Amino acid sequence: MNCRHCSTPLEHVFLDLGFAPPSNAYRKAGDITKPETYFPLKLYVCDHCWLVQTEDYIRADEFFSSDYAYFSSVSQMWCDHAALITKRLSLGPESFVVEIASNDGYLLKNFVARHIRCLGIEPTASTAEAAEKIGVPVLRRFFGKQLALELADEGKEADLIIGNNVYAHVPDINDFTAGLKAVLKPGGTITLEFPHLMRLIEDVQFDTVYHEHYSYLSLYTVDRIFATAGLRIYDVEKLSTHGGSLRVYGCHADDTRPCEEAVLTLLAEEERQGMQSLLTYRGFQAKADSVKDNLIGFLIDQKKQGKKVAAYGAAAKGNTLLNYAGVKKDLIPYVCDAAPSKQGKFLPGSHIPILPPIVLKERKPDVLLILPWNIAQEVMQENAFIREWDGKFVTAVPSLKTF
Repeated sequence: MNCRHCSTPLEHVFLDLGFAPPSNAYRKAGDITKPETYFPLKLYVCDHCWLVQTEDYIRADEFFSSDYAYFSSVSQMWCDHAALITKRLSLGPESFVVEIASNDGYLLKNFVARHIRCLGIEPTASTAEAAEKIGVPVLRRFFGKQLALELADEGKEADLIIGNNVYAHVPDINDFTAGLKAVLKPGGTITLEFPHLMRLIEDVQFDTVYHEHYSYLSLYTVDRIFATAGLRIYDVEKLSTHGGSLRVYGCHADDTRPCEEAVLTLLAEEERQGMQSLLTYRGFQAKADSVKDNLIGFLIDQKKQGKKVAAYGAAAKGNTLLNYAGVKKDLIPYVCDAAPSKQGKFLPGSHIPILPPIVLKERKPDVLLILPWNIAQEVMQENAFIREWDGKFVTAVPSLKTF
């Protein structure tokens, strides 16, 4: 297998999580007795451009089906970007905004409200329908260079292209980036958000590895990919989302805007952290195994003590963790989630049932394992009532903690 960016033959395994079903392939009640497909979940690191990527085996359209369960608007934290970027770029009624992987219109609805022309590109039918119902125009296709050229030929070059948590999901990252170049208006801006590989390594966030994430990215690597496509990163922000993400601001390579100090500062930080050294990537497997082993030991101990355990958050990261650990319903009987689209279904692999949070008040668990640790504080605030019966909150990553 070769690197998806620079074609260097890959020989260094960064992480091997065995075999698992896709983390967002939630099971319906009628599917429980049917066969379930498992795929290898293994990451390689390129020692030339330092792209970390999944093993090749499956098409993107097998992941993002018509009933894809992730609806962005369930989490309020994604709804703040529009006002800030509108002001920064002085966008108005004559501007044109394109969002790639626009999901249920959570972001573009803000531009619609400001009478700024926009277009969402979203291949999954369930979320595209939700966006159209609130007045967001949607093109139901996968984004790439061919689609970008078609849009450009139609005069739909963008003043702003937004891609929140999509860059890591594309199997052909070079073609996707070439598409960004093709549909970006001269003087326009690209903003991409993606989990930061440096933070994944620092905080042992191996549970953020899923089949749907083809790439795991540093600023250094994205800078190289942009440069190859004739683009340039002129600014970057660190975000708290997903345990530590980056928002990069890109433009055409010949754009006159200067490169902000934040870009050089972060590139230097990545170099100090050894992000271009194989030594950094070796030994990560052992750290992931330690997290897994500690969780299994804890859950078995709770069962021996007769404690009632539940989990909160039917997120993809939780599925990665539970499937790698081999956790089933005997250790965690159910998981609660606020998203109606997931309730009544079952987690892939473990087949743990997903219930509404209200059952916590009825069943009174002694321990609530928060699977999406990145929003642990939010979950603890919303479910603080479990302390009425001395219930405790627990997170497993980057190490086992009880609250």
